Amino acid sequence: MRVLLIGANGFLGRYVADRLLADPAVQLTALGRGDDADVRFDLSSGSPGALTRFLDAVHPGVVINCAGATRGGARELTRHNTVAVATVCEALRRSGCGARLVQIGCGAEYGPSQPGSCTAEDATPRPGGPYGVSKLAGTELVLGSGLDAVVLRVFSPAGPGTPAGSPLGRLAEAMRRAMQSGDGELKVGGLGIQRDFIDVRDVARAVHAASLSAAQGVINIGSGRAVRLRDAAAVLARVAGYGGALHELDAPPGIVRPSIGHPRSEAEHTAPAAHPYPDGCGSWQQADVRTARDRLGWRPRIHLEESLADIWMEAACRI
Repeated sequence: MRVLLIGANGFLGRYVADRLLADPAVQLTALGRGDDADVRFDLSSGSPGALTRFLDAVHPGVVINCAGATRGGARELTRHNTVAVATVCEALRRSGCGARLVQIGCGAEYGPSQPGSCTAEDATPRPGGPYGVSKLAGTELVLGSGLDAVVLRVFSPAGPGTPAGSPLGRLAEAMRRAMQSGDGELKVGGLGIQRDFIDVRDVARAVHAASLSAAQGVINIGSGRAVRLRDAAAVLARVAGYGGALHELDAPPGIVRPSIGHPRSEAEHTAPAAHPYPDGCGSWQQADVRTARDRLGWRPRIHLEESLADIWMEAACRI
């Protein structure tokens, strides 16, 4: 099976590439903006015609699009997450290769949800920020393209290679600096939010499964369990051996949180986060992952503790 992977040098793309290369039945070609790509091509500025000619030459059976941007202004996000997807769809429509498209979407397309709820694929998307809007627009382009296509809505990816600018990446870096300087107090904001963290290697398994399946439409990829960022911080502190106190910059008045892993009071358990999470999804997000189980035969395997241990291992190497 010939597979064209777009965005192979990104956080998700690297692990998707590793997964595909481990399959002896896959012949992989990587297309991207970096020097390490087999073919250099910028989706946000390249023409559909140029990409069509490449598709007709390589003739892949599957195209996987892991490319995109998570940060930047609305214009940049639109260029990389919407215009780029339009280029892929138009090129595939023009091409005679008949390739299947696996598009990587994100949980931010859904926007805020009610605490305690489980978001299924039939939920009405209401993204709360420009990133989610740009990704949702890309998803709608894929779904309306008429192509043999599936969109995997990945919730909060974690694990080795987690970007330093992500919430878990920032937390690990702050802890590393605190340990390096001998600081017994770590000041962090936004720990009240709860997210559905999924290991990047499990995401790669889902992408591989989707490329082999006939499933179409939208499929959620997550752990199916919301975890409070403060609890993730407790696990990270344990694997790092950090015994200092955690001071939450956005803690509600009257709530004292003397140390990481301190049992939560009922008031603390229900208190919303005062600082917005950068994905625009509010204080809670949890995926319903039954569709991935039923249509892809996929289930998450890697627990959050292992993901956090790998994040810490990379952070510790910078000490």
